[in-house]
Amino acid sequence: MTLSTSVINRCFLKIALNYLLFSIFVAFFGAVYEVFSHSVYSYFMLYAFAFPLVGGTLPYFLLAMYGGSARFAKIKLPTALSRGFYHCGIVTLTVGSVICGVLEIYGTTSYLSKYYWIGGGVLILLSLILYRTTFPASQETDQFQEESPMPTE
Repeated sequence: MTLSTSVINRCFLKIALNYLLFSIFVAFFGAVYEVFSHSVYSYFMLYAFAFPLVGGTLPYFLLAMYGGSARFAKIKLPTALSRGFYHCGIVTLTVGSVICGVLEIYGTTSYLSKYYWIGGGVLILLSLILYRTTFPASQETDQFQEESPMPTE
C-alpha cells in the first residue's frame, strides 16, 4: 500500500506538533516545580524540555517539510517500529532529566538515575539501527521484485 506524500507529511507534522505540546508541558511543569522549590534550581529540570523539542519536534518537522519532496527523494522514511523505539527513547531521556532534577532540588542523588540515560540512549540507538536496516513495505516489495523476478510462462 502506497500513501501519498501529503498524507505522510501530515502524519509527521502531527507527530512534530505532539512533541511540541509535550515539550511545552514539560517546560511548564519544570517552571511550576521550581517556583515551589524555594529558590532551588536544577539544570536537569530547567532543560528537560529540550529532549522532546530538539529530539522530537525538530526531526519530525523536517521530515514533514522535506520528506516527501522530489529534491529529497533519497530520504528513507522511518518504519513504525523504528519510530516507536525512538519515541520511547525520547520519553525516557525526558523523564530521566525530570527525575534527576527532582532529586537535585531535593538535595540528594541516586545511583539509579544513570539508568535513565543508559536506557534512553540504548532505545534511540536501537531505533537508529532499525532505521538503517529495515525498509518500508513498499521498498521491500520493489527490492524483492528486482532481485528475483518471477519466471514468465
